[in-house]
Amino acid sequence: MAWKKAPDELIRFLAEQLRAVDCVSRTMFGYPVYFINGNMFIGAYQDDLFLRLAAQDREQAQAKYTEIRPFEPMPGRIMREYVILPRSVYKEQAIFTDLLTRSIRYVTSLPPKEKHRGKTQ
Repeated sequence: MAWKKAPDELIRFLAEQLRAVDCVSRTMFGYPVYFINGNMFIGAYQDDLFLRLAAQDREQAQAKYTEIRPFEPMPGRIMREYVILPRSVYKEQAIFTDLLTRSIRYVTSLPPKEKHRGKTQ
């Protein structure tokens, strides 16, 4: 499967929305992703955004907004806590702000992730 570059508009939108959030930006597979305490919570993927949500928030969001779907970056490889927010959802500022707030609340409740160390022999 060929990877599709995220549009510059999407990358700028994401950076602007997270400007006031205490998080760290990294690049994974050519896409910008953001972490809080070492836990990934949002990023760009092709033309869409993905977002990490608690189970209840995920279920509610998918029931309310039928365009939201599980994040499956490769066929058969669903990232279980993540959903895809298509443009029709993330461009609605009130919806996006609510979902982002829920994601941040969930991710900050998780224990900090330790950095992986190289293999020792």
